[in-house]
Amino acid sequence: MSEELTAVAIIVGIIHSGIRLATPYLYAALGETFAQRSGVLNLGVEGIMLMGAFFGFYAVFQTGNLLFGLVAAAIIGALMGLIMAIVSVTFQAEQGISGIGLYMFGLGMSSLLFKTMLGTVEGVEGFKVLRFCFGDSFCLADIPILGDLFFSYNFLVYSAFALVPISWYVLNRTTWGLKIRAVGQNPEAADSLGVNVNTMRYMAVILGGILAGIAGASLSISLLNIFQENLTNGIGFIAVALVYFGSWSPFGVMLGALLFSMVNALQLWAQVLGLNIPSDFAVMLPYLMTIIALALPFRRSAQPKALTKPFERGEG
Repeated sequence: MSEELTAVAIIVGIIHSGIRLATPYLYAALGETFAQRSGVLNLGVEGIMLMGAFFGFYAVFQTGNLLFGLVAAAIIGALMGLIMAIVSVTFQAEQGISGIGLYMFGLGMSSLLFKTMLGTVEGVEGFKVLRFCFGDSFCLADIPILGDLFFSYNFLVYSAFALVPISWYVLNRTTWGLKIRAVGQNPEAADSLGVNVNTMRYMAVILGGILAGIAGASLSISLLNIFQENLTNGIGFIAVALVYFGSWSPFGVMLGALLFSMVNALQLWAQVLGLNIPSDFAVMLPYLMTIIALALPFRRSAQPKALTKPFERGEG
């Protein structure tokens, strides 16, 4: 009986950890979904996340206010998204190279700011778990198994998953979402119908930057409650791959995020349990899955036709 309970506890622990770890993937990948559906590939997500992680952490470190941290992360994310939009939409620079440049800027600047403004790794009190208590005697988080699976997360975790159906609705059931999809699929036709292609792409890329900034903050003031150099460790690049994996659908992105985060949780638990799995292989596994996901040909059929293609009025 005790062995069965232990096995159940381990499984619940892996799922719980996987759901928590999916948070930054979800924010970043959902934001990138909007950008790519408009026709812009932003490979700078990782750099935006790093800047969002630093500014979100620093705001909380200085003020103790978590809301200030989120706002700071969102603002820096919006500014970096604006930079990406100016370079790739207005100046029509090659999107892949522009994104890598933005990543390098975010990587270097976040490290510089960390060294000059903090110097050492510090901790903050991040978002607390919402236990859903009724009075002093009963909390939903205390329900065996179900409490850990559904009622033991913080605000940013629940918000990330709530953003999935919201994103789907915005993209598929609103006029704004229709315009976003139109400029990513056929910008010439959208332009002929009076849609300002560049404006829509600007809005989508800036929104993607905001969500990437919040994704970074979800690491520094929610999951880890610290900031250190290269804190994101490749999450931004995996988030870009998740958009392809999820066929540019918010629900597909969510499934991909959960799959990747569960693999991460599994390798973490394997180390905790002392299983004889080489640590290098365990760390490599999520990235190996990324390569496999990108190689699947059936995923490409849903790709926006104008993705990475600059638009100039009068062309086509």
